[in-house]
Amino acid sequence: MNGLKRKTAPDDTTDQPRKRLAPILESEIKQPLQDSKTGTNLTLPKRTGPPPLTRPRAPEMNITRRTQRATSAPPTRPPSSTGSRPGSSIARPTTAAKRPAAGRVASGPGAQLKPNGPFDFQFQALEDRVASVENARAADQARMHADMESERTKVAELQANHLAMSRELAAAKSQELTQRRELGIASDELEQLKRRHANTIADMEMDTSRKDRKIRELEEELRSTQADLETERGTVTTLKATVSHQSTAQITFTTQISALQAQVTALQSALDVCTGQKTQQEWDLEKATKRIEELERETREGEMMRRKLHNIIQELKGNIRVFCRVRPILPSDLVPANLAKSSSGSGSGFSTPEPLPEDEDKLREIARAAIEYPDQLDHKEIVVSFSSESAMGQERKDQWAFNFDKVFEPQSSQAEVFEEVSQLVQSCTDGYNVCVFAYGQTGSGKSFTMEGGSSNSTTGMIPRAVEQVFRVADEMKSKGWEYVMEGQMLEIYNETINDLLGKGEFDKKKHEIKHDKSGRTTVTDVNVVPLTSPSQVRSVLSLAQSRRTVAATLMNERSSRSHSVFTLRIRGTNSMTGETCEGSLNLVDLAGSERLEKSGAGNDKDRLRETQNINRSLSALGDVIAALGEKGDGKGDKHIPYRNSKLTYLLQNSLSGNSKTLMVLNLSPLANHLNESLCSLRFATKVNNTTIGTAKKQSRTAAS
Repeated sequence: MNGLKRKTAPDDTTDQPRKRLAPILESEIKQPLQDSKTGTNLTLPKRTGPPPLTRPRAPEMNITRRTQRATSAPPTRPPSSTGSRPGSSIARPTTAAKRPAAGRVASGPGAQLKPNGPFDFQFQALEDRVASVENARAADQARMHADMESERTKVAELQANHLAMSRELAAAKSQELTQRRELGIASDELEQLKRRHANTIADMEMDTSRKDRKIRELEEELRSTQADLETERGTVTTLKATVSHQSTAQITFTTQISALQAQVTALQSALDVCTGQKTQQEWDLEKATKRIEELERETREGEMMRRKLHNIIQELKGNIRVFCRVRPILPSDLVPANLAKSSSGSGSGFSTPEPLPEDEDKLREIARAAIEYPDQLDHKEIVVSFSSESAMGQERKDQWAFNFDKVFEPQSSQAEVFEEVSQLVQSCTDGYNVCVFAYGQTGSGKSFTMEGGSSNSTTGMIPRAVEQVFRVADEMKSKGWEYVMEGQMLEIYNETINDLLGKGEFDKKKHEIKHDKSGRTTVTDVNVVPLTSPSQVRSVLSLAQSRRTVAATLMNERSSRSHSVFTLRIRGTNSMTGETCEGSLNLVDLAGSERLEKSGAGNDKDRLRETQNINRSLSALGDVIAALGEKGDGKGDKHIPYRNSKLTYLLQNSLSGNSKTLMVLNLSPLANHLNESLCSLRFATKVNNTTIGTAKKQSRTAAS
């Protein structure tokens, strides 16, 4: 030990207690270090035992005898079992050479310590104290190990709980992700169901519209069938009356024969034979009559089917539809002075009040042209006859037959004409472009057909079409449709476009015609009026008619000297389906074709210029129709001269197939106008046979 000094003892008794104490002290010094108490989640209790002992220093003893020679170190004993702490893993090695303990005689090997009386008790007390310290330390060590085991158990439980909670957290996160994915899938399915529901509603509405149109067609067919049934019933009644009359006659004959049988016995056999033959002939005649009626009915049905199929084929080809209307003979046409002229001043109206002469029927026969209407079932054929004298002085009679989509006889009313036109007017509310224009010589009734008269029964096509459009718009509100309408009215006078609804004077603005890629035609710097009611439209038309250029000629006392074009644009939006459509209705009143020698325009410079421009524009219209006909016959890319006149350029989209087009041909019934009527009929036939393509619907959905 470093703290003890080696001293020599005078005798062996002094060395004995020291010899016993030395191993204990050395064992105390060799105790290993205590285990660390800084483990995870462990807090060791504070030590309450006695503090560790420091090695005591040996007491100073009076040594009487000292030796100066070196001594050898005594043998070391192994440390006592009670002096080592349990759990110690490090043992300090015993030093090979130590200083001799105090009180030992350095006399060489075999030297013994001898007891020193007073120190024996001290060493004994020291040993007891060391033993008690070791026992206390062992107890502390055992208690410490127990605490450590308890803490380790708690740590293990906490780790197990932590692991379980981590697994639960991971499972909860996985379940949350799964539920979010399911929510996304459910949202997508809901959107798909909504879109499918909207599509189903749109399909149902379209189906309802188609069924409504079908119902109207069936109702019209029912009315026609009922009319035919009434006709057949009348025929049956007539036949029954005939049969009854024949039966009565037969009874009379039988009575007479019975009376004569008494007088003419010789001829009885011959009379019986004749009676039998007569009965058989009557039976054969009745059978033949029924067979003829059946064949006639089959022939009519076959002709109706042929005409219907022909009409369908013509519509599929996209031909311009042509109606022909012959105006009635007016009172002014029967004035003898007018009959003596080369042409009558007839006017465009159908009800001009004039005093009639006494021989009215005779004058009508003189004035009437040889025009017949053989097709009384479908009213689609008109036949014109013309008598002339040949070079040999013989009378030559020529006859021409023309077929159109509809032929209106002089007694046809404005309502009957519009009933056919209304089918096209309906299309403009469905998103199509529709064009209706009146063509014919001056005084044939074009303006009356398009604009009409002052009474409700004589209302023209333009106001009737507008009223129908507003009526359809009101009916479609229940299905979610809202329509916005606007109109404009132009005239083409001497190849100049004038705005009939403009606020300023004519010719102050230069109006240009524009065609866009969608097939819409617009005119720059024109006044477009929003339309909200049919009465407003009538006011607009009245204003436009008052500003239109007219003049008196020999052909017509109020002749239109310009072409007028009324355009009604319709934009519809369905709030339920999101669908939109845009259509337009062009109603054109063309100026009448005329000849200078008959109209008397050659004597007036202004009328001459007007007539030349009118005929030039109508000739350009004929050139366009001819070019379209050649193109439809497959003769290559034929140039269509739309730009040759303002009229054809304005009607380009109506003639090129981007709209449903109808031409109303107006004819004069007078014999003096027969040549002009034939020219108009030939031109209308050319128009009717011209292929321009099929009109397309201008509509889109919220997705396009």
